[in-house]
Amino acid sequence: MLPTRSAVILGGLLAIGMIWGGSYIEDAAETWRDAGRSVTVKGLSEREVPADMALWPLHYTVTANELETLQQELTSQESRIREFLTQRGFETDNITVTSPQVTDRFANLYGADRPDERYQAEATVLLRTQAVDDVKKAMPQTGELVRAGVVLSPNYDYRTEFLFTGLNDLKPEMVAEATKDARGVAQQFARDSGSRVGAIRSASQGYFSIEDLDSYTPDIKRVRVVTTIDYALEE
Repeated sequence: MLPTRSAVILGGLLAIGMIWGGSYIEDAAETWRDAGRSVTVKGLSEREVPADMALWPLHYTVTANELETLQQELTSQESRIREFLTQRGFETDNITVTSPQVTDRFANLYGADRPDERYQAEATVLLRTQAVDDVKKAMPQTGELVRAGVVLSPNYDYRTEFLFTGLNDLKPEMVAEATKDARGVAQQFARDSGSRVGAIRSASQGYFSIEDLDSYTPDIKRVRVVTTIDYALEE
């Protein structure tokens, strides 16, 4: 009798254990399955904003046979450029000039190959201002400087630039917009898959980029940010 009773008890315990174990395994499997259900989406926010800072370099060149004459001509042309700018309402504190670069054009040339004047100097008057519209109006008027004897010369290192400096004011709203856009994409995915969007599992904010709207309108900027968010999906 005792062995039979023990066997019955043992069998009952084993059955209970199998039932409990099966339930535990089922719950664990469901938990594991839910943990693996997620969707990673990207959210975008873009804005077009006007530039709020202009850097306008006026690069000029002078030549002379004597260094003293060269310096006098540099000073004279700098004064004409400064006068041109101040007459258009630009503050003198926003105008600076670079150190001149002087070249001896006779150094490596001989005889008939030598130019008429030995020395050449280049310098740049730089205007840095928030009056972007005034710069745009003044730029087509530089012909007046040429008529006044100023030899303006293009230089790749000194190009007119329009900048946008108000990014910090836009960041909170644009991040919120990009996050909302990402959630909208995730919700559409969830509807298509018969799920619903759960909590954010991870998120990363991409870099903000500021670019010209196009090559013809550098004074209008496109500000862009992309966020990447991983959402849990729930039944």
